[in-house]
Amino acid sequence: MAKKAVATFSAKSGAKTMVKCIRMDKSSKTGAYMFNEQLVEADKVKDFFAKK
Repeated sequence: MAKKAVATFSAKSGAKTMVKCIRMDKSSKTGAYMFNEQLVEADKVKDFFAKK
């Protein structure tokens, strides 16, 4: 049976909500697609997807 990793973020005072964003980028060397995963604060999601 497979194990599942679960990450919990507690909402303490001053803590920000985090969101896991996955963006697909094309490699300039090989032309293959890569997946860029990152934990981002909820209010900075648009900035993450705007980057190339």
